Amino acid sequence: MANLGSEAHILVFPYPAQGHLLPLLDLTHNLCSHGFTITILITPKNLPLLNPLLSSHPSIQTLLLPFPAHPSIPPGVENVKDLPAHSSPAVMICALGQLYHPLLNWFKSHSSPPVAIISDMFLGWTHHLASTLNIRSLVFSPSGALALSVIYSVWHDMPEIKENDVVSFSRLPNCLKYPWWQVSPMYRSYVKGDPNSEFLKDSFRANFTSWGLVVNSFTELEGLYLDHFRRELGHDRVWAVGPTFLTQGSITEERGGPNSIPLDRIVTWLDNCEENKVVYICFGSQTSLTNNQMEEIASSLEISGVNFVWCVKKTEENKKYNKIPSGFEDRVAGRGLVIRGWAPQVTILSHKGIGAFLTHCGWNSSLEALIAGVPMIAWPMGADQFSNATLLVDELGVAVRACEGVNTVPNSVELANTLMESVKDNRVRKERAQKISKHALNAVKNNGSSTKDFDKLVHNLISLKENDLLIPN
Repeated sequence: MANLGSEAHILVFPYPAQGHLLPLLDLTHNLCSHGFTITILITPKNLPLLNPLLSSHPSIQTLLLPFPAHPSIPPGVENVKDLPAHSSPAVMICALGQLYHPLLNWFKSHSSPPVAIISDMFLGWTHHLASTLNIRSLVFSPSGALALSVIYSVWHDMPEIKENDVVSFSRLPNCLKYPWWQVSPMYRSYVKGDPNSEFLKDSFRANFTSWGLVVNSFTELEGLYLDHFRRELGHDRVWAVGPTFLTQGSITEERGGPNSIPLDRIVTWLDNCEENKVVYICFGSQTSLTNNQMEEIASSLEISGVNFVWCVKKTEENKKYNKIPSGFEDRVAGRGLVIRGWAPQVTILSHKGIGAFLTHCGWNSSLEALIAGVPMIAWPMGADQFSNATLLVDELGVAVRACEGVNTVPNSVELANTLMESVKDNRVRKERAQKISKHALNAVKNNGSSTKDFDKLVHNLISLKENDLLIPN
């Protein structure tokens, strides 16, 4: 299908958070490989994140727009990872909404403007822009279909939620239920008539009136929920194209950051460990752990005696978060590695020494573990992570729960027992994860489910140019 899309111009608009941006850039890489003309909207401080993609595809154009000022975002911050600990992504969503008019002006002044916008699920307002311009809008979901189903349901139905309620999603497959505090905090903080709240509501609802939905998942993993979306949306323009980082030429793993231990040293250390006996611990690029949480995790690692690799986010300036207890590394010397900053997660998870993954259940981390065939220990903390834990623990049986909630401080003895059991008696979960890994690898092969869905997406985008949709004067 090479170069079939060369006449079609697409605008890609990622949301500036690592877990959102990276899979959309991998999708963009694949579209470039099929000949589309691509423009990526980015703000100045996020531009370096595009370097690997731009190096591979010099034809990509960038639309550089200044990051809009917002009273709740410190000056100079343009990425969620740089927000103060426990900040709501709502502030970033609302700030980026101010790009509507600059983007509209760019479209109207362009000699050959895009025929479609592919934007992150947190940028639903772009649907209104696309409608004004008489072009198509497509939503890219970096979250899985189950989690997205919950998000769609809550903003569509607008249930009244009171403290200590159990919220039922009766229209969803398996009739999912969650305690009130696990429902999206952006929804729980909704205040009718408040401009920011109404903007968020409108933005999420606009997603589901868009022309198409692209999901970073695959049919064998979430077919039940993908079919649910096709019924709910009333059309079949729902494409599961993931895992995007598995697709040919993916550059996600190269797009990391500084860390305290060279890759070759990490691999050499793992080579000397017993197979399937190392616990890998990482809570993603956004999560900051309180020092109390850090102390309990460290204590559990000492009590358990397991070998481990622990990726720790850099300590906040106020030193209330992410602080490694004094003397810990000396006490566990020889059986554990502590990596400060970014970790080469795909490489670590794919090593034969890794037997379990203590994770916040972010979708990218969950997919990476599944592809590696690694069972998980779930500690969901927010956002879509509770829904992801439902899939991993309750529906797939590839994970066990350790604890839940961003403010939860685990009991070190209980967590130590969970860590020991995870590398001692995980055969059933390991076999299940390995089976899913095979499905994922097959999905992105020729004639695989994700490859077929991607080909359908390509043909649909090409048809937009063929239909000659024009921007009105």
